[in-house]
Amino acid sequence: MKAYVMVTVDSAHTKEVVKALRQNPRLKEVSEVLGPFDIVVVLEAAGIEQVSSVLREDIRPLNGVLNTLTCVVLD
Repeated sequence: MKAYVMVTVDSAHTKEVVKALRQNPRLKEVSEVLGPFDIVVVLEAAGIEQVSSVLREDIRPLNGVLNTLTCVVLD
């Protein structure tokens, strides 16, 4: 299962959040972007439970992360 996670970050913490996410082997791709979100993360998971686990354990607890929006790929 593939999912895209759009992350909104406090601008004072963007670089450190990007660095921490890029060091995480559970995440396939991490891109800093312009627009309504600050970072887009691509992850591959065995199922929705693993997607939820990555969000709860690896992304949302990071200092500076304000919000996430997750889009699970259907095909």
